[in-house]
Amino acid sequence: MKIGQLAKVSGCSIQTIRYYEKEGLLNPPNRSEGNFRLYDEKALKELEFVKHCRSLDIPLSDIKTLLDLKNKPEESCSSINNLIANQLDLVNKRIQELRALKSELQIMKKACSSDNTVERCGIIKSLEV
Repeated sequence: MKIGQLAKVSGCSIQTIRYYEKEGLLNPPNRSEGNFRLYDEKALKELEFVKHCRSLDIPLSDIKTLLDLKNKPEESCSSINNLIANQLDLVNKRIQELRALKSELQIMKKACSSDNTVERCGIIKSLEV
């Protein structure tokens, strides 16, 4: 299949596929006589793996590590476990930050009623601090 078909089947944009290729996350595709990229089921599986990793917010550098390790099936998976543990730590930290943000926004929302003027708006006053 050509890149447009791969994009449609995978749900990734053509630009994203090209970017992943450039970054070494996807193997270089075969080319047609007209120099079009040609992809097979293996390429689709590679792209789905990368896409799933990205949906978990795994950074590209860590995806490269995972791909490298995937090609070394006899090695210990402890580094993979560590990578995911680190990612989980980052997610937990972000959750804490988002909870703090939510709390602050809730306080701001309570600081003003809709029948105030902008001059007397508690939200504006809290933002100026």
